[in-house]
Amino acid sequence: MNTKEHWESIYQSKPDESLSWTQPEPVLSLKLITQICPAGQVPPSHILDVGGGCSVLSERLIDRGYFVTLLDISQAALDRARTHLVGRAHLVRFLVADITASPGIAPCDVWHDRAVFHFLTEPAQRTAYKASLLSTLPVGGHAVIGTFALDGPEKCSGLLIQRYSPSSLAAELGPQFALLFSESETHMTPWGAPQSFQFSVFKRSW
Repeated sequence: MNTKEHWESIYQSKPDESLSWTQPEPVLSLKLITQICPAGQVPPSHILDVGGGCSVLSERLIDRGYFVTLLDISQAALDRARTHLVGRAHLVRFLVADITASPGIAPCDVWHDRAVFHFLTEPAQRTAYKASLLSTLPVGGHAVIGTFALDGPEKCSGLLIQRYSPSSLAAELGPQFALLFSESETHMTPWGAPQSFQFSVFKRSW
């Protein structure tokens, strides 16, 4: 089963409450995005949510006046996200794409990724991801990337992952991205299991 087939199968077969990454509210993501890119700017800031799936983050962002592109490899995930938006789906741009396959994406002010990068266990996958990041995020833009922390799980959804500290993630992204700050988060799965995350905020410097 390839990557797309894997995630289509997951989203077609499991409800939200059976997905370990489900959050009632994306509190930390919202906090970090609004901290580095305040709401209410004219024109609205563009937030790209990479691998956003059926998260409610896009809904919370449009509530605050941002322009949002929701990207996911799974059509089923985006279909579910449209349902959650209840009549406001036209306010979000939906993009079915593999971020490691050089999709054409409009430039964004903030690149947000909660738990995509840590699935990229092969160097070639990470190189392709960084190429997409560089082609989409201009100099001065920000990236918010959340991964399992060094004491987090070693697998998710049956797949091996790569755990990171803020410093090791910064080293992986390279010198064009300056690490501004990071925060730890203990995510509780819908069935009450704790998962240790780290969220790092970067600014593209050149």
